[in-house]
Amino acid sequence: MDIINSNTFLAIILGVGLSAACGFRIFVPLLAISIAAKCGHVNLASGFAWMSSWTAIIAFSTATIFEILAFYIPWFDNIMDAIATPAAIVAGTVLTSSLITDISPFLKWTLAVIAGGGTAGIIQSGTVAARGASTVLTGGLGNFIVSTIELIGSLITTALAIFLPVICIFIIFIFIFLALATIIRGNMKKRQKIAL
Repeated sequence: MDIINSNTFLAIILGVGLSAACGFRIFVPLLAISIAAKCGHVNLASGFAWMSSWTAIIAFSTATIFEILAFYIPWFDNIMDAIATPAAIVAGTVLTSSLITDISPFLKWTLAVIAGGGTAGIIQSGTVAARGASTVLTGGLGNFIVSTIELIGSLITTALAIFLPVICIFIIFIFIFLALATIIRGNMKKRQKIAL
């Protein structure tokens, strides 16, 4: 039976925090954890040392720049959301599993999928709903505001997850609540339109 010690618990919180950041922007937290690992600030689990390589840092830097710019192109941002949703879940799962050590692989990947991938998926779904509402209300012209808020959310969440993970987890609960509220509100409006 696995016992989750304080280091493992902290690694899970860090992973969930970074996964939430993936829900806003996929590559910002991946780049940050690569740099943090390269600098020795975080320890990566066995099999994930590649994330601290210069190759990974360059690849994540390039992907981060492309992703940020892509979300500022009207209408293309909506296409990016379709790609970003499953990618955020995968990134959240990988990030969480890359930080968890000292427990069985089954428990590690179960936690990574549920806590990491689930958190990233919920946050990403909330941003998709917000962008969809912005597209309907402004014809896509106001989406740059949503993109800017998402980018800021990703940067702040990533920094908090790495430097203040315990505080970050409380903020994530607020993000999840807001994301779920946005999703539910959007679904209720769709049902009302269908009923009419």
